Amino acid sequence: MIRVDLPQKDMPRKWYNIQADMSEPLAPPIHPGTKEPVRLEDLQAIFPDELIKQEVSTERFIDIPEEILNIYKIWRPSPLMRAKKLEEFLQTPAKIYYKYEGVSPAGSHKPNTAVPQAYYNKKAGIKRLATETGAGQWGSALSLAGAYFGIEIMVYMVKVSYDQKPYRKFMIETWGGKVVPSPSPLTQIGRKMLEEDPNTNGSLGLAISEAVEDALSRKDTNYALGSVLNHVCLHQTIIGEEAIKQFQIINDYPDVVIGCVGGGSNFAGISFPYIREKMNGKKIDIIAVEPSACPTMTKGLYAYDYGDIAGLTPIIMMYTLGHKFMPPSIHAGGLRYHGMAPLVSYFAKKGLISARAYTQTEVFKAASDFAKTEGLIVAPESSHAVKAAIDEALKSKEEKNPKTILFNLSGHGYFDLVSYDKFNTGQLSDFHLAGEEIKKALEHLPLTNKN
Repeated sequence: MIRVDLPQKDMPRKWYNIQADMSEPLAPPIHPGTKEPVRLEDLQAIFPDELIKQEVSTERFIDIPEEILNIYKIWRPSPLMRAKKLEEFLQTPAKIYYKYEGVSPAGSHKPNTAVPQAYYNKKAGIKRLATETGAGQWGSALSLAGAYFGIEIMVYMVKVSYDQKPYRKFMIETWGGKVVPSPSPLTQIGRKMLEEDPNTNGSLGLAISEAVEDALSRKDTNYALGSVLNHVCLHQTIIGEEAIKQFQIINDYPDVVIGCVGGGSNFAGISFPYIREKMNGKKIDIIAVEPSACPTMTKGLYAYDYGDIAGLTPIIMMYTLGHKFMPPSIHAGGLRYHGMAPLVSYFAKKGLISARAYTQTEVFKAASDFAKTEGLIVAPESSHAVKAAIDEALKSKEEKNPKTILFNLSGHGYFDLVSYDKFNTGQLSDFHLAGEEIKKALEHLPLTNKN
């Protein structure tokens, strides 16, 4: 293991807004009620003005406020590591680097946007935030940010993860947040889903519906989302901006950039600065990796769809499996989402990035090899990126082409050891989706213009 640290004085002081460099704007979000393009004032019901401005901004770089930088400095810049032991194990000529986001207090990349979202809501006078969480990384990060700024946090945690990952629940509560399994009896959509299926495992789309309903029902409450939206992707770009500076220190540059994808935020964080470089002539392969049990980009449709089950959110153009799709209960709970960030979807549609999918057992095998060589136990979500990096390194070996590979290790897996135990004891299984399941879910798209 070789570590490349960026001096704190050189930490980026601006977020990179990739919308400034797009040849055309994103398709406009559509209001779920009027079916007309969303107006900025429509978003004021659940978001503060500053985040709305960032959502639609075309300014290339946006200053990071000093109050946010001071909190970022607790764990940023995050280290760039070279996986030398893994390279030796694979006998590859490739150099494998990873950006390690597990150094944050919450153990993942999520505080990079949780802190700004709490900050801007605090400035707007908001007392309470409602949110959803899949595997718990986002819920714990927002609870941490809420503690920093004195904001009450209400977290709807997908039921299967609430049961599988109790230590994330304990983190949320330790930082002062309140967490309930979703679906819950606290909301109308939660009660409805429990009536239809008392044993449902829940989904991110359902948890989002509960959190949005909660936010709309109280004047003191806004909604906070941990992925998908443009301003969330914007905040995460500090990851890639740091990586570019760290590679300059060692006089190297990646040929391949990899990130796992669920809603798209950690992938956007590592890849958007490199997509900018690619648009400016650099030759880089940029790979998004998802679970085969929830293959949004590899088997989904590029179409307008809701971001939640209940149809409370704006309708956005994205890769989707259909908002009614209920993903299998894989252990990478943060990747169990039916849709994909509009910006990530746009660049996939344009061919600037590619996508691939892996099964649960093969990513845990890769994560196990990584742990035995590099020492770190990675989150099940991040293990998808590990698997892709190993495959690219083996491809480099086969082709006798010594490439430089970079992947985002978005979080540690020390609260996911039950999942590793199931893998180690042969209890982990793969899920094989029938095409009919996806086809059925896609029948419920709200608009007819699909691509």
